[in-house]
Amino acid sequence: MRSLGIGIVLSVLFSSASLQAAPPGADESDTAVLQRYLIASETQKAAMRGVRSDIDIEARLPKLKKEGRMHALRSISKLGQVTYRGLGFSGDATIKKDVIARYLTADVQAQGTGQDLSITPANYKFKFHGLQDQDGQSVYVFSVKPRKKQVGLFKGEIWLDPDTCMPLREQGRFVKNPSIFFKRMDFVRKYELRDGISRPQHIDSVVQTRIVGPVQISINFGSYTLAPDDDGADAAAGAGDDQ
Repeated sequence: MRSLGIGIVLSVLFSSASLQAAPPGADESDTAVLQRYLIASETQKAAMRGVRSDIDIEARLPKLKKEGRMHALRSISKLGQVTYRGLGFSGDATIKKDVIARYLTADVQAQGTGQDLSITPANYKFKFHGLQDQDGQSVYVFSVKPRKKQVGLFKGEIWLDPDTCMPLREQGRFVKNPSIFFKRMDFVRKYELRDGISRPQHIDSVVQTRIVGPVQISINFGSYTLAPDDDGADAAAGAGDDQ
């Protein structure tokens, strides 16, 4: 498996150095913090393109006492297209077909609309809550509210690393459901800061469905590597050879 290219690493180093030029502080203005975040998010977006990660997805239907687990590859093309390739599944077939497959397909479709879903002033209104202590760490906190009701946008909050303004956590509720199968989707997305870049580490979602009741979905991200040029051909969840 190849590691991230040296060009990306160098760009990250220079971007990180520029972001840290102005020391953060509790009295830093909301405008300054937001501007640093927007620069950081663009750096993050560029670094994550052309990269893939192995993921483990666990899903549960508490009312039906059913569960399942899928191992897959998640790839982001150089153009930003998200695709999944299923590598193995264990558990109830209902979980695979009606939960995980629908969930991942909805993610692919939301990312493939061609609409910009970035957390930017063009898509969101921001309210700054300053420097706070959350889960034993100091973070900048913003409330975010989408300017329009669109698939992939959410109402909630984001936590930022004070030094780099890279995202550490995003949480909230999507304002428009990507599938008629879903009634409501709440999520918590956690990031790991490594080499100056925030990478998705863990996602917890609770999805209220119209047929099978509440669904609990947990996704853990493994190592990140460069994706081959032809990687990501299978966009549908469960593609590939299941064990």
